Amino acid sequence: MKKMKYILVTGGVVSGLGKGVTASSIGLLLKACGLRVTSIKIDPYLNSDAGTMSPFEHGEVFVLDDGGEVDLDLGNYERFLDVKLTRDNNITTGKIYQYVLDKERRGDYLGKTVQVVPHITDAIQEWIERVAMIPVDGKEGPADVCVIELGGTIGDIESMPFIEALGQFSYRVGAGNFCLIHVSLVPVLNVVGEQMIDPLFASWNKLINWPMNFCHLVYHVQKTKPTQHSVRGLRGLGLTPNILACRSTMALDDNVKEKLSQFCHVPAEDVITLYDVPNIWHVPLLLRDQKAHEAIFKVLNLPGIAKEPSLKEWTTRTEICDGLHERVRIAIVGKYTGLPDSYLSVLKALLHASVACRKKLVVDWVPASDLEDMTEIENLDAYKAAWKLLKSADGVLVPGGFGDRGVQGKILAAKYARENRIPFFGICLGMQVAVIEFARSVLGLTDANSTEFDPSTRNPCVIFMPEGSKTQMGGTMRLGSRRTYFEVMDCKSVKLYGNRRYIDERHRHRYEV
Repeated sequence: MKKMKYILVTGGVVSGLGKGVTASSIGLLLKACGLRVTSIKIDPYLNSDAGTMSPFEHGEVFVLDDGGEVDLDLGNYERFLDVKLTRDNNITTGKIYQYVLDKERRGDYLGKTVQVVPHITDAIQEWIERVAMIPVDGKEGPADVCVIELGGTIGDIESMPFIEALGQFSYRVGAGNFCLIHVSLVPVLNVVGEQMIDPLFASWNKLINWPMNFCHLVYHVQKTKPTQHSVRGLRGLGLTPNILACRSTMALDDNVKEKLSQFCHVPAEDVITLYDVPNIWHVPLLLRDQKAHEAIFKVLNLPGIAKEPSLKEWTTRTEICDGLHERVRIAIVGKYTGLPDSYLSVLKALLHASVACRKKLVVDWVPASDLEDMTEIENLDAYKAAWKLLKSADGVLVPGGFGDRGVQGKILAAKYARENRIPFFGICLGMQVAVIEFARSVLGLTDANSTEFDPSTRNPCVIFMPEGSKTQMGGTMRLGSRRTYFEVMDCKSVKLYGNRRYIDERHRHRYEV
């Protein structure tokens, strides 16, 4: 049986460097070389999954086909790699500890003292090996390569058991089967230096005490020290990077690469720059242009198997996206507008659709509560600004959310869109408010409501689903892929879905129309 190859992506210096996009891009690049790829995301938090975490705290909760509520990075993996992952592809500290404690309660450890090493670390390694073998691309048998992303930053207390486990794991799978890519930050500092206006002054000054004229110049200096410290910390924990992926505002100078190579013990050709780009679709192309795939093949002993990456379609889409000028304005009326990551999948869907329609997407974030009458009294400027954005939009989208804050504002947005024939898209709670607004304004049921907001309403048009739970929070909604059959084929819904008899879509809700 062929041996699975593993790529570990870690992050250093600061969080939010784009490890998820880097891991997704590496997977895409390897897939373009003809390899089958799967991926695992490790989140060191104690929650069992992302399901009960606030979007303000953690960004979007991404829902998988099997109903798993997972980290938003798994959404990137699915979109980049065109795969369908499982809930077990997201490992959390909570899941691992639960697994080990359940075994301990059953007596599986035969009276042994259960400890972080070896029991937790063994459980992590076993989990990785088991999940890596699950096919996620619709084909039979396991993938060729598993890309593992370790969340957080090197040095975090939370990730220590995972670092220890992965150090053991790299030794266990052996050289040629494990490649470590460390994503780090190379900040660019604007340093002000002084330079003489006339270089002749320098030679004159040696002869006489001449007053010298200076001008101030701004130098852009790429600093390697944070990455040096990060790699030193990583090596101190038993892991040595094979490739450095350096985030920076600009491409690294050759002398900076040489310095990083010398101090971090990584060949200069394996120091890759991930500099700022107009959109994340450029990242796989950056990796390809810097021969990242060749560096990975060298570490994983794959040069004879893989071919040159074929990214023609990807390149075309990226070029189209960069060349778009005609704008389409979409107002997203939501509760978590202060953190766009809360609606990441919605944003990606809008972006893909706008590129397909050859339009440049402009998203206007409209806080739902700012549209309400109370805001007009308390903060007139915010009220006017919100309505101005809504009225200038080509389309209105109301995404999902929990709780009743801002619901009245979302209902007003749905009413405005319907009355002014503005294209409207209601997802989850957005669908609820569209139904409530229609029932009140068109059907004349002035007290129509959802039982989520008014349990005693006389005209409940949205109700709590019998299969849900009102006491247990995590994983008790209708979750994951569900098949819906169309009973009447001659209707708008069927036409919108391309005249199919049924559709498979992912759900995450407790209420239904």
